[in-house]
Amino acid sequence: MLVFLKFKSGLVARVMDILDKLTQRYGEYIEAALSRYLSLDAAPDFKDAVLYQISTGGKRLRPLLALATAEAVSGDFKPAIPAAAIVELIHNYSLIYDDIIDRGDVRRNKPTTRKAFGDYAAILIGIWYREAIEEAVLETPKPPLFAREVAKVIKAIDEGERLDILFEMAGREDPYFVEARWREVKLDDYIRMVSLKTGALIAASAKFGAMSVTDDSSLINAAWDFGMNAGVAFQIIDDVLDIFGDPKKFGKEIGKDVKEHKRGNIVVLLGLGELDEKRRGELLSILSKPAVGDADAKRAVEILASTNAKETALRLADEYKEKALGALARLPSSKDLEELATFIVQRQF
Repeated sequence: MLVFLKFKSGLVARVMDILDKLTQRYGEYIEAALSRYLSLDAAPDFKDAVLYQISTGGKRLRPLLALATAEAVSGDFKPAIPAAAIVELIHNYSLIYDDIIDRGDVRRNKPTTRKAFGDYAAILIGIWYREAIEEAVLETPKPPLFAREVAKVIKAIDEGERLDILFEMAGREDPYFVEARWREVKLDDYIRMVSLKTGALIAASAKFGAMSVTDDSSLINAAWDFGMNAGVAFQIIDDVLDIFGDPKKFGKEIGKDVKEHKRGNIVVLLGLGELDEKRRGELLSILSKPAVGDADAKRAVEILASTNAKETALRLADEYKEKALGALARLPSSKDLEELATFIVQRQF
């Protein structure tokens, strides 16, 4: 047991090392680009509000992935700096609206943009991020191609968010979502949803990095396949952490998906398929409540902990990691990207 703990501790340390290493290599370029694109034309009394979302932190996984992919393909990451800014701006743009839709108050252990400035201000800030993305697109090596790809990615995220809401059991009063809500959600439905909501942007991060430095479609497609499979693994781990994570490390409220009535969490989905009739009915009853409180969420986590859903989900995440590594073998240099894939599955935040 002691040997295993030492091995696990060493693995976690190496997983953390890759983020530190890539941040040291690329971090200043990413932060400078984000600040520049967001600050363009911002009124002095609006600038701090605009910059707040990116100032709250984050792993910068997507821009790091974009630059690491560009360097793996060509040996040069600098042509991909606008692309790196694009994917991080899209990510934060989606988070701003995700928090408005879900009425989220805490992200990265800090108040969300909507909590800090109000929903109406957050909507305006989100629009600003969308236009900052356009400013970055104009500085990519291939603006028309990037513009089309950015539109596809944002539409994919939007469709993934739509499906995620349709998988919820309660909590939305909008006529469209009430009438169109799915009555049954299967594993294939979940994979489709997370491939759009999360996978598409991580796939685009790798693809945009490659697009910035090559026209070779085989390399660009390999980058996309790597990112898509890594992205699905990332979301599966995110779902596991939502139910079983350490809130201090995770930076978000544990059980938040339960409070949001989600069947589109892999642990909830797998748990519902495994529970006996009595406990399944209890969990469904909690998820169907108009308002799910702390005690309800705690009980839901207890029910899910009595199943094998966590272990099954972790195995599924590892399967997608292996698919990602298979795609990575088609790229010329991939050590950093291999370590990033390991981080995605081993992360605790």
